[in-house]
Amino acid sequence: MGFRDRTHPDYVCLLRKSLYGLKQAPRAWYRRFVDFVFFIGFSNSRCDNSLFIYHTGTKMAYILLYVDDIILTASSDALRRSIMDRLGSEFAMKDLGLLNYFLSIAVTRHKGGMFLSQRKYAEEIIDHVGMSSCKPSLTPVDTKPKVSATSGAAYEDPTHYRSLAGALQYLTFTRPDISYAVQQVCLHMYDPRDDHMHALKRIVRYVQGTLDHGLHLYPSSITDLVSYTDADWGGCPDTHRSTSGYCVFLGDNLISWSSKRQPTLSRSSAEAEYRGVANVVSESCWIHNLLLELHCTVRKATLVYCDNVSAIYLFGNPVQHQRTKHIEMDIHFVREKVARGQVRILYVPSQY
Repeated sequence: MGFRDRTHPDYVCLLRKSLYGLKQAPRAWYRRFVDFVFFIGFSNSRCDNSLFIYHTGTKMAYILLYVDDIILTASSDALRRSIMDRLGSEFAMKDLGLLNYFLSIAVTRHKGGMFLSQRKYAEEIIDHVGMSSCKPSLTPVDTKPKVSATSGAAYEDPTHYRSLAGALQYLTFTRPDISYAVQQVCLHMYDPRDDHMHALKRIVRYVQGTLDHGLHLYPSSITDLVSYTDADWGGCPDTHRSTSGYCVFLGDNLISWSSKRQPTLSRSSAEAEYRGVANVVSESCWIHNLLLELHCTVRKATLVYCDNVSAIYLFGNPVQHQRTKHIEMDIHFVREKVARGQVRILYVPSQY
């Protein structure tokens, strides 16, 4: 401030790098925001550092922060306006009204609830790869065996492959139907081949024909937390590791899902399913703790459905079986949850 070049007094400085782009800028802004919301009565969630909770008597409010984008909801309109006035007195803010677009996710309200869609973002992906006029595919992945990491010739532009795969990863936030297919193509980012690119384009073709798909959220009871999990045994043609997936429902709403290759080899299908159940129970524990912080208590035991009877018996029997001696202790925490009655592992036929 006040600097002037005596030789060229009419010159201005060329800004090479702004403070906004420095590594410490996000943390400094976050600390600044946190200090103020703490001052007005909010507390920080332990499950999600970008979530802030206000609870005084019957008054409740939640703030969700992403850099400088904020979602605010409150138990009453008067409380919401009061919080917005106090935030507006400290920061330069603009009220955009009811939530309709946030981080490329469009929110549409209907009579039965809300619909989350990333149609615009999906269209940008399709335009970026020049496949706007492509023929849609009925499914995101074929039924052939999984593609090996060494099949086919090396793809000519690995950066393009990684960029497209990363863009599709963000699309899975509202599209659980492509989670498994995207997870499979993301396994080969380090050395993409032509066959992997064909699989990637098939996902884009599927998205082209399902642009109207998204995630529905309905008014529903929050007393039931139900999970489904499955795993394929040794499905990876290169590492022979298993891929496990799960989905978690809170009432009638799908709130969490995942498809991921397991980090270690499984010696049996029961072990692969055992690890898959451990993953979904871990996720369910996190959701349960988050709901506690939101003052929405789930009093019933979490139900986990699995299609492997042997794995279910392993969770209910504390005997150290010969074939489970090598399993890490962190997987066995599910047995403790079952013994306490916090989790119930039930059987569901594969066809369902």
